[in-house]
Amino acid sequence: MEFKNSQKLYNKGLAHLVGAVNSPVRAFASVGGNPLFIKKATGSKITDVDNNTFVDLVLSYGPMILGHRHKKVQKAIDKALKNGYTFGASTKNEIKLAKIVCDAFPAMDKVRFVNSGTEAVLSALRLARAYTGKDKIIKFAGCYHGHSDALLVAAGSGLVTLSMPGSKGVPEGAVKNTLIAEYNNLESVKAHFEAHDDIAGVILEPVAGNMGVVTPKEGFLKELKAYLESKGAVLIVDEVMTGFRSTFGGAQELFDVEADIICLGKVIGGGFPVGAYGARNEIMEMVAPLGGMYQAGTLSGNPIAMAAGISTLTELKKQNPYEKFNSIAAKIEEALLTSAEKHGVAITVNRFGSMINPFFTNVTVTNFEEAQTSDTKKFATFFWEMMRNGVFLPPSQFEAWFLSSALRKKDMSIISKAIDAAMEKVAGA
Repeated sequence: MEFKNSQKLYNKGLAHLVGAVNSPVRAFASVGGNPLFIKKATGSKITDVDNNTFVDLVLSYGPMILGHRHKKVQKAIDKALKNGYTFGASTKNEIKLAKIVCDAFPAMDKVRFVNSGTEAVLSALRLARAYTGKDKIIKFAGCYHGHSDALLVAAGSGLVTLSMPGSKGVPEGAVKNTLIAEYNNLESVKAHFEAHDDIAGVILEPVAGNMGVVTPKEGFLKELKAYLESKGAVLIVDEVMTGFRSTFGGAQELFDVEADIICLGKVIGGGFPVGAYGARNEIMEMVAPLGGMYQAGTLSGNPIAMAAGISTLTELKKQNPYEKFNSIAAKIEEALLTSAEKHGVAITVNRFGSMINPFFTNVTVTNFEEAQTSDTKKFATFFWEMMRNGVFLPPSQFEAWFLSSALRKKDMSIISKAIDAAMEKVAGA
């Protein structure tokens, strides 16, 4: 398998794009080598500019849950395009998609569509502060919520230490109201409340997909919500990644907990740039034009994105592929564990619904510190061998693999054979 044309485009892209990419993870920095440039995708497959075809387990980091260019979604997009691209005014489909989303989340009476998960989260934080009248937000180490200043932070030397910026260009003042806790550790949250009386709420991924699929311990989310209620603080659940991927709705349903504010993205746009945040009426009615919390966006509710989202969610509900997803994920987990044992490679596999990820460590991974015990050099070797054997993976140990309902038996055979070849390569490295 050759990547000559991708190499040429990478070299050409260096002239006018930062690192020849428009998002850092695409640069392949953590796995070495140069990024692939993609030409097209259909169903479960994605094809690069060198005409290499892969089973796609990236799926644009989640939104292509039906696979690429599903015929019903494509038809809805084509129909919408004939009416125009964007109007800067309201359309009927915004109302239709809003009802579908709110019906899927019992804790959500109203929703506001935006253009990205990052925008949804920064708006949700503003709303939490407006609603509670307090300033500080607690986030968990290893949970990623987009690149807004207040959330680009790294933990200090202790769990009750105020955050320091995790990116150049983020002033200390921008993160002074952000506190870091340890995922799956309620005591680390309580410690912050003991030290501060102005905490508006806590934000987290219900299943952390940006440290490699880390699930909450039994009772953690429910205990967290109960504690926050006792403190007059809100729970903000970032389901940008998990929304509609484990059930038709969010991870909250499976864990029997309702957030005060919910952030969504990925799947609800059917592959187009869409984000959303929503809550019960008393909270959402603080948002302009009903209330004093301002948030706006010219392209929010874009008609093409709304059409794609409606079609995707309608088809997803009809397919109800969640039992299939669990079965496929279980088979991939079995293939990973069996091959790793065969070749003497230490791994831990975490999965949730249609998300799965192997860690190259013998440590059980329940938080970011444990995730970091993974051998990233082994993952890099594994990654490239998977690619050479026809499976497109996220180029990072700490990104989830995603499944689509377009996967077929032939795809599973390719994945299984690629896993064994990759584990053999890791063992011999």
